[in-house]
Amino acid sequence: MSYLQVTPDLFINRSELSFSFSRSRGAGGQNVNKVNSRVTLSFDVRGSACLNDEQRRLILERLGHRINREGMLRISSDVHRTQEANRREVVDRLAKELQRAIHVDRPRKKTRVPPRERKRRLQQKKRRGRIKQLRARKVVVQE
Repeated sequence: MSYLQVTPDLFINRSELSFSFSRSRGAGGQNVNKVNSRVTLSFDVRGSACLNDEQRRLILERLGHRINREGMLRISSDVHRTQEANRREVVDRLAKELQRAIHVDRPRKKTRVPPRERKRRLQQKKRRGRIKQLRARKVVVQE
């Protein structure tokens, strides 16, 4: 069995991926009318044995707009002229979509501004304020 490596710790069994082929749409001359070069990949997110519960939850949450009611994620490609190139394209796109969906950012550590930096910032603000005051017109009061 061969596996598709999505992340260093997530491998998807290629037998869980199903492909369907159809004719591409749009311009392309005679080739587009007779060759089934469009590839649609289907991946059962809910039924996959390769995903743990947390990964499944993240994928369903983040890619929910691309998953149908049966839990199937479908990706199509007809950008290339050959079926094999479109097949590689959909597999690569599946891997990227799943990587993006299960990636969890590390929480940001709060940092404090050092007192020296705070003092320096306030001194710069005072200096700028003095410069701007010197630019202002002096109004002479007549008595």
